[in-house]
Amino acid sequence: MFLKIIIDSIRFSAIYLFGSAGETITEKSGHLNLGTPGIVCIGSMGSMIGAYFYISISGGNTIPFLSVLFPLLFCVLFAGLAGALFSFFAVTLNCNQNVTGLALTTFGAGLLPFVASSLDGEVTASFATKIVKPISHLFPKTFYESNWFTQLFFSYGIFVYLGIALAIAIAIFMKKAKTGLFLRTVGENPAAADAAGINVNRYRYLATIVGSAISGIAGLFYTFDFSGSMDTSSLSGYGWLALSLVIFTMWNTELGIAGSFMFAFLYISSKYANSTPAGEQLVSIIPYGATILVLVLSSIFSRKLGKAPAGLGVSYFREDR
Repeated sequence: MFLKIIIDSIRFSAIYLFGSAGETITEKSGHLNLGTPGIVCIGSMGSMIGAYFYISISGGNTIPFLSVLFPLLFCVLFAGLAGALFSFFAVTLNCNQNVTGLALTTFGAGLLPFVASSLDGEVTASFATKIVKPISHLFPKTFYESNWFTQLFFSYGIFVYLGIALAIAIAIFMKKAKTGLFLRTVGENPAAADAAGINVNRYRYLATIVGSAISGIAGLFYTFDFSGSMDTSSLSGYGWLALSLVIFTMWNTELGIAGSFMFAFLYISSKYANSTPAGEQLVSIIPYGATILVLVLSSIFSRKLGKAPAGLGVSYFREDR
């Protein structure tokens, strides 16, 4: 039982990991995108449309590689466009970032059920065998069920491993790459970055689009791997937890791997808990309480634990330099 909880937690953690890793890139540029829950929903919607499109053009004769590629491409495209829309309002029109993000969340969370219900009848017939199966398992069942070691490390789909690799790559990029250092400068002090010849608006646009595209993969993963169905009623809630995980891990994606697992473990454990429904609900809200605790600790020990980019949530006006 404990092994199953760990395996399910590792799988489920990919939702939080993709969502928080993408938002970390966005926030490192100085954009506070509260539209992440909506972008996760838009990513799920795009992946459904991609799956429907591929099933339609393939005539039912699907190829596993393309069964993964088409939902991924549509997911990244739709989520990236949502990030571009946020940037247009926040950068070009200088709108309030909080209001823009909340509007995007409302839009994405409201649009997803409509699209899912519209596609359900068209996709369901081929959904499980032609799309879910190639995404949810990377290795053959006979291999990963052979012993506890292979179950623990090899019983996941490609996106679980991709999420971990992305989190590590983003951390290295932010700390070692020249472009990553420029991006952090834009988030910390956009005026100084501008004076040094760094195009602040371009960096914020690109960071938000790329970050949103990565966050959107959380929606794809939930739909085609963890859930394996068109039920997306809880997806925006997971998006909010991914948003809080950015704070929990102090804007470090490598810590996001452990943080995502912890959040997922608390959530999955509540599903296996032999307690009253009220007790399960109390267990499931622990990640929210843990985030509040970290917020308090970060305000007290900010130098040791790390802190948000100084320019986070503040629009940059070049004329104010």
